[in-house]
Amino acid sequence: MGPNLVESAKSLPLAERIELVNALWESITQEGFEPALTEAQALELDRRLEDHHRDPNDVVSWEAIKQDLQDEYPNR
Repeated sequence: MGPNLVESAKSLPLAERIELVNALWESITQEGFEPALTEAQALELDRRLEDHHRDPNDVVSWEAIKQDLQDEYPNR
């Protein structure tokens, strides 16, 4: 990758740079790349799984979450 490509990308407006990053990341993940979890992420996932095993009925439905978000952000 040449410096001209990077400089060209940097000169794009912010919204277009974000769109470019998203498009690049999507193409990377479509090729099968899966970044490794950090230790903190792995520990958090383990903690959440343990909580779920302790009380599998302590859940919130997707419909309830979606409604809460729509109530909090009605114009989105």
